[in-house]
Amino acid sequence: MKISIQTEIDATIHDVWNAWVTPEDIIDWNFSTDEWCCPSAKLNLVVGGRFNYRMEAKDGSVGFDFEGEFTAIDPYKTIHYKLEDDRKVIVEFIESENRTKVIETFDAEDENSAQQQRQGWLGILNNFKAHVENKGA
Repeated sequence: MKISIQTEIDATIHDVWNAWVTPEDIIDWNFSTDEWCCPSAKLNLVVGGRFNYRMEAKDGSVGFDFEGEFTAIDPYKTIHYKLEDDRKVIVEFIESENRTKVIETFDAEDENSAQQQRQGWLGILNNFKAHVENKGA
């Protein structure tokens, strides 16, 4: 099963793209709720390059590495990657009139319900939107 989420951001595609692929930005937005954080982000944005984003509860009770490999990159348009469990993710960037729509489509996993997965990924995407819009303000 595939799940798709999206948001529209009041920013140019260049600002949106750069915030998506810059480790210093990623650690500021890559978590689903305020109880979580992303203390480190590493990526090599080339086809075959890898990424690792550390996700942790702020109280230190739990954490995991969100990691995978980039499988296709079309700058300012799409990023495709596969996660460690071989699930595939596509991120699309569509600009219109100084706004940018970001659409993420990902293979669901078996551990959590589709609704839980949608909420978690959408929480991260909403944090991303807020980060980019506040950065430009």
